[in-house]
Amino acid sequence: MAQAYDRSITVFSPEGHLYQVDYASKIIEKGSPAVAISYKDGIVVVADKKIYSSLIVPKSVEKVFKIDQHIWIACSGLIGDGRRLVDFARQAAQENKTYYDDPIEVETLVKKIANVVQYFTQYGGARPFGVSLIISGIDSLGKHVFEIEPSGATTEYRALSIGQNKNKLMDFLERKYKENLTFENAFNLAIKALNLNLSSKEKLNPEHLEVININKDINKCNVPIELIKKNL
Repeated sequence: MAQAYDRSITVFSPEGHLYQVDYASKIIEKGSPAVAISYKDGIVVVADKKIYSSLIVPKSVEKVFKIDQHIWIACSGLIGDGRRLVDFARQAAQENKTYYDDPIEVETLVKKIANVVQYFTQYGGARPFGVSLIISGIDSLGKHVFEIEPSGATTEYRALSIGQNKNKLMDFLERKYKENLTFENAFNLAIKALNLNLSSKEKLNPEHLEVININKDINKCNVPIELIKKNL
């Protein structure tokens, strides 16, 4: 009986679980972490790529993706699954711009992506997406940091972490986060949170970090490596 519930994506167990969705969450716990923090003038997103081999070209590994001028997505888990959702998000943003001549609102895009993610929790012959997303952006309604889980659930945060040791990092952010942080303070907070995922002998490598500063100056989102090194 247990195996029957374990193998079927569309059948609830007697305890109220969809095991395949639970297993998708386990994959994310093995993914390298990403942190997004809302500060006074914008949102900073920092992702650790976790490059395990000196032969890998760091720039070839992506964890943070630009969706539109005002929206970015960070992934943790199966990046291939994340890239599929990123493609959908980009198409949805382009269609909104074409139809309405206006940038898509962050929450609208979040709901569109979440609907796709949820659909794959009840569709026979498929599997859930093994990835969690941080959708960060600024629109006419203000600053937004959303999480989308493999179940399709969405939640908005002021500061958020996904990936390995999420609970530990979230507990740290809950204790240390304050309103109206400067960019430097928000970035340093994100770095301190990511450091909690490392052993005492490990250090964050600035070459392996993706840092995005989302603010009203949409042409200056990428943070120079010199500034990252300065703040580490």
